[in-house]
Amino acid sequence: MQSIKRDLSAGFVLSVFVFTCAMAWGGPFIAASSSTIAAGVQESPQQAQSKQEQDKSGTFTGTVVKDGEQFSLRDSSGQVYKLDDPERAKPFEGKAVKVTGQLDMHAKLIHVESIEGTEA
Repeated sequence: MQSIKRDLSAGFVLSVFVFTCAMAWGGPFIAASSSTIAAGVQESPQQAQSKQEQDKSGTFTGTVVKDGEQFSLRDSSGQVYKLDDPERAKPFEGKAVKVTGQLDMHAKLIHVESIEGTEA
């Protein structure tokens, strides 16, 4: 019986130590918690501000290219951004365009508000 108590006590102390180290280390554990935001957990003001800085609204120019069923925008530097509205992008395949929308830097995705052709 004493052996079981000793093992349980040692396990508890080890668990507390590991938990304390994980909280002090922070980085990977904080990043993993971002998935809980998608599950309905409310964002803190710092997280909301970080997301706003990450998502940039603006106008982007380039050529609409098709990859399978997905349309993307290739800019003059060769960078490729996915477009979230294939129906709007389809008529402009292979053409120079100006896309207005919100850029999700993490996903390299533009949430399209409008697309219009430009003179190349």
